[in-house]
Amino acid sequence: MPTPKLTFFCELSAGELVQLFRDPVIIKHLQNLEASLSLGILDFSEERAGVVKQLNDAGVPVTAWLLLPEEEGYWFNIENYQQAAARYVGFKAWSTQHELVWAGIGLDIEVDINELRTILEAQQAASLLKTLWQRYLNKSRVIQAQNAYQALVDLIRADGYLVESYHIPLISEERRAKSTVLQRTAGLVDLESDREILMLYTSFLRPDGASVLWSYAPEADAIGVGNTGGGVDVQGVIDVKPLGWDEFARDLRLCALQEKPVYIFSLEGCIQQAFLQRLETFDWEQGTVIPGSIKKVNAVRTGITGLLWILERPWVLLIALASLVGLGYLFKRNRS
Repeated sequence: MPTPKLTFFCELSAGELVQLFRDPVIIKHLQNLEASLSLGILDFSEERAGVVKQLNDAGVPVTAWLLLPEEEGYWFNIENYQQAAARYVGFKAWSTQHELVWAGIGLDIEVDINELRTILEAQQAASLLKTLWQRYLNKSRVIQAQNAYQALVDLIRADGYLVESYHIPLISEERRAKSTVLQRTAGLVDLESDREILMLYTSFLRPDGASVLWSYAPEADAIGVGNTGGGVDVQGVIDVKPLGWDEFARDLRLCALQEKPVYIFSLEGCIQQAFLQRLETFDWEQGTVIPGSIKKVNAVRTGITGLLWILERPWVLLIALASLVGLGYLFKRNRS
């Protein structure tokens, strides 16, 4: 069984990033693992550029994981495509100024971080429901955002970069249902990239996380595993217990069976738990148990797909209800 190509996500402030890579052992681990880094671009600072040059000099491939200020949503979504395009322009200028070398560009498509906090903290629920309903009724914004992001992907490719996209797994149900409901309401964007990574973080999906990973993995170009610790501060998410070694090893072996690249969130979490050393001697050939609740997960996925299909075509439900009412009326009339 071939050893999967490993990429570590790293999402640290400039000061924390510099502190992390002051330890030369970290780069040595990455070199020994022949691993890459997907580095969150939280700013265009001298300090961040210095770390990238350090990694460039060490021969560690670095992907620029583009992120926005939190007030602009942090992750890319259906609302902030103009800010996303401007971020890339600023990124190019910063990269040129510091002569930085990149293996690719990562576009992270997720819910607006401020809305996610509102949902998790149960704040302004009534206002949010009203907003979601208004979005559900507006289909045009999906096409506009898709076109804008696809134009950004084309621009990045024209600049010579490979484009990665990081998606939550429910985008698969959206596609199966030929729906835009999640894009309209949650702000996701379905776009074409060179490599799509589904974020199958089992720490957030206990006790069925392994089954969810196994169900979605065949549909991904590469598999995101985690969380081993770290990440942006989102109340209700960041405080979820990170993966321990046994869970992490299980997920890695399930990914190896798929023979696809593996993206690990996060580097800093792996360092905190001393996983890098153990990965250097990791036995990828050791067997693992295929998750037992896969049928349940697949049934839930089918249900979600069906719901999205109906929500995309509410007229089908209306016709069905009208037919039931008509049949009921005829039945009652015949009995009379």
